[in-house]
Amino acid sequence: MTPQERAHTWLSPVFDNETQSQVRQLIESDSEELVDAFYKELAFGTGGMRGVLGVGTNRINKYTLGKATQGLSNYLKRRHPGKNLSAVIAYDCRHQSDTLGRLVAEIFSANGIEVSLFSALRTTPELSFAVRHLSADVGIVLTASHNPPEYNGYKVYWNDGGQIVPPEDGEIIAEIQGLDYSAIRFDADENRISLIDKEVDEPFFEASLKNGSIGQGDRTLLSLVFTSIHGTSITAVPQVLQKAGFTNLHIVEEQAVVDPDFSTVKSPNPEEPEALSMAIQLAERIDADLVIGTDPDSDRLGIVAREASGDLSILNGNQAMIVLTEYLLAHHKKQGFKGNEFIASTIVSTPMIAKMAAHYGVRFEQTLTGFKWIGKLIKDHPELKFIGGGEESYGYMVGDFVRDKDAVTSSLLAAEISCELKSKGLTLYDYLLDCYVKYGLYQERLISVTKKGQTGAQEIEAMMKGFRSHPPKEVAGEPVAYIEDYLLQEIVDIQTGTRTPISLPKANVIVLETTNGSRIAARPSGTEPKIKFYFSVNTKLQDATNYASQKAALQERIDQFVTALALD
Repeated sequence: MTPQERAHTWLSPVFDNETQSQVRQLIESDSEELVDAFYKELAFGTGGMRGVLGVGTNRINKYTLGKATQGLSNYLKRRHPGKNLSAVIAYDCRHQSDTLGRLVAEIFSANGIEVSLFSALRTTPELSFAVRHLSADVGIVLTASHNPPEYNGYKVYWNDGGQIVPPEDGEIIAEIQGLDYSAIRFDADENRISLIDKEVDEPFFEASLKNGSIGQGDRTLLSLVFTSIHGTSITAVPQVLQKAGFTNLHIVEEQAVVDPDFSTVKSPNPEEPEALSMAIQLAERIDADLVIGTDPDSDRLGIVAREASGDLSILNGNQAMIVLTEYLLAHHKKQGFKGNEFIASTIVSTPMIAKMAAHYGVRFEQTLTGFKWIGKLIKDHPELKFIGGGEESYGYMVGDFVRDKDAVTSSLLAAEISCELKSKGLTLYDYLLDCYVKYGLYQERLISVTKKGQTGAQEIEAMMKGFRSHPPKEVAGEPVAYIEDYLLQEIVDIQTGTRTPISLPKANVIVLETTNGSRIAARPSGTEPKIKFYFSVNTKLQDATNYASQKAALQERIDQFVTALALD
């Protein structure tokens, strides 16, 4: 079916008058916007369904989310016949999040499912926590995480508090795809919808404090700047920090205002330095020790710490993961390892995490991109104890009381570490350099290439096919030693031709590892119209005083890789 043909199906009485009117305008324009809105069905990616708000099968609207919710309802009722089913729903600060959250609640209720709906915006980690706390069968959060303002999304959580994974995800998707839009039940049963807030807030805050408040310093002495970047974390991070005793907390007031347009930043993504600029300016004015900023749904955090020189320096996602993991490992070692502990990270994150696990003698698990896979590990291995883990995209999880990225508890842990270090005359940045001396100096970089629309999706597919069929034998003078193909689920030794199976699920990711231990990964994004290239290089660091020069040399090496792959 062509985009134009698919668009005409939305002119039926199944769709309301306003939707039909907007579709007619698109059809009359016969523009690229029409094609992009209808060329495919919006699909589940790495972090659920995300898309631009608007009419169309490839957009976020009452019908695409309605179809997803109806399919999910059908699946739950078929899987648990006769059970009194329940759902919990949260939403973030984005355009239409509240109304879409209400819509989802109404569809569940129309299908006889009891719904606990947060009365106002709440963070994604609190939703994950709430699913288990309320013993719900499913959880939904309306969010597009760090995507631009025109986006929204729909993330599905299972009864373990983690996002849906195989086999449930495939079964749910098949159920949704088999539905017609006319099957959506919009006839709400208001008696099945209950509003929740403090009865979940307080237990969540207590759990966050229990898992993250483990430092030894005087918390009143740490000067801390926090920004929610107009997002949902304003409902949780300041509260948890203050409950922990961080009274010297300075909030960027201009960005504490909930704003779906994120009007003070170009992007509400703490991965982007510009998003933290106002917080850094405030920190400079008051001579703060630490800056923390979170994304709109509070599952990612950015950390800015002072160097020995006094300058503020932004830690990237890998660096934040290094310091948080090192501190947790050291803490648990003092408590006494039981022999069943593990940490986890993803295939495109820094390899340094594996070295840290080996040093402490704990198990290391590597997963595909996305915290749903770390959540699955916890679910599949109840005999193991999860200490912590993260990924390069600024996400981290402390303990297993939440089963997704948790910027609330991670922010608290970062403050705890900084506070303890300050009592010793050190900073979080000093701690990072000590880790580099201890484990080796690793430097990473992410290059994202944006390719929008149907044509862009085809270009990304062609790039991956080319990379897979004709992988380079060397990159910038470094011979390729291994090729990891997660779609074919095998590792190929270039010298011997030996093929080793990969036990992880299939994913459209290719990783090259050179004879020098450098790694280059290529992966289409599961939530944005991008193809991402991840670079990691490393060397030994004998002394922290050599950090600047050796860092520069490694960054230059990455520059050479980028040029060799024609990405600059």
